Amino acid sequence: MSGNERRRGMVLQERDRHLLREFATARVIDREQAKLLGGFHSTTRVNTRLLRLTEAGLLRRFRLGTLAGAAKSLYSLSEKGAQLVGVPYRGLRRRNDETLVADFFVEHQLAINEIYCALKYQPIPVPGVVFDRWIAFHETLTPALRLIPDGYTELRLPAETVAMFLEIDLGHESRRVWKEKIRNYLQLAMSGEHERLFGQSRFRVLVIAHSERRMQSIRRTVAPMIDKIFWFSSIEAIHREGLWEAIWFRPTGNARQRLIEQTL
Repeated sequence: MSGNERRRGMVLQERDRHLLREFATARVIDREQAKLLGGFHSTTRVNTRLLRLTEAGLLRRFRLGTLAGAAKSLYSLSEKGAQLVGVPYRGLRRRNDETLVADFFVEHQLAINEIYCALKYQPIPVPGVVFDRWIAFHETLTPALRLIPDGYTELRLPAETVAMFLEIDLGHESRRVWKEKIRNYLQLAMSGEHERLFGQSRFRVLVIAHSERRMQSIRRTVAPMIDKIFWFSSIEAIHREGLWEAIWFRPTGNARQRLIEQTL
């Protein structure tokens, strides 16, 4: 057992290392996300492991206040943990054991993580569809595009690869900001820059708003500018019906579509 791995008698398992590496993408997670990312099937077991990793100084713990007045624990990678598994340190810049109230960054990142976990760690109920990759961004795509997507994913189908950017909207971005995003995505599509950067000729932009009402508001902003590329849904609909169900809208029309139709 190395000195780095001896923390109060703890021996790091490969599952621990995998979980720590995932923090480079997820940045801050709650217990349920940790269960998926770490492959835990028991709440008691994941709670115990998170506590041990925190006590070992590899994770930092925070508490997020809820509307009901309770608080749930959140975890972020420490600098020591990042060094141990060889990933960039992008931990949450908050005090250890601090209680966070109305923290927009944290709530936004947790919402991104939900989609990441659903794509990579939960079964895809469409035959022939395989999760291929996810990219998290920490700077603009190019110097010319002032655009930092919330994520990028590729799903491999028998006959094609579906490339998708993710935009999570919790109601904090103005109509002006959304118009600028739309123009940037249009430029990315028309310039050929997307193919140069990602090796895919086409892409979608998944816009997931916190509510149905907010989703429809963004659709009304997008529709006059473009009737392609963008797909819309809400966190409410995903929680209610599931990511893969017919909960998606295009910029115009009222038809509900599945994200990926049956391929076989």
